[in-house]
Amino acid sequence: MDKKVYDLINDQINKELYSAYLYLSFADYYEEEGLDGYANYYEIQAQEERDHALIFRNYLHENGEKVKLLAIDQPDKVFTNFMEPLEAALEHEKYVTDLIHGIYAAAEEVGDYRTKKFMGWFIDEQLEEEDNADDMITKMKLFGSDPKGLYDLDQEYAARVYSTPSPLVKA
Repeated sequence: MDKKVYDLINDQINKELYSAYLYLSFADYYEEEGLDGYANYYEIQAQEERDHALIFRNYLHENGEKVKLLAIDQPDKVFTNFMEPLEAALEHEKYVTDLIHGIYAAAEEVGDYRTKKFMGWFIDEQLEEEDNADDMITKMKLFGSDPKGLYDLDQEYAARVYSTPSPLVKA
């Protein structure tokens, strides 16, 4: 595997684990504010991000590469209203999309077709992640200022259940 592609993928493991930490901090904020449904949503989001790290880890191992685990930064966001974590989530997902595109571009540059194919799943995933984050912002803007509307949104997010991402499902 090309060194640049390897370094980007290994670093992405760390970035995905940071994303899990970040989303746990969102869950903590909402839990402390009494919005258990939003907390549930972000707890599951944290699980997904951890799973993404495992997918990258597995890919390196499948390609005979060693994984170098790095230190995970502490999230530094402080929130003062219900909208701020949602906006931070969209901003973060756009950042992750840029990282994913960077890995794909590096693989393309060196003709690493296997990694390009592997990264296709993440490109699709990021489209979904950004769409979900944007949808949550839209719904908060529309209904979040009304207590009944906020309650209904919280109930909607409380119903979210975790499902294992397809690259981790063993056949």
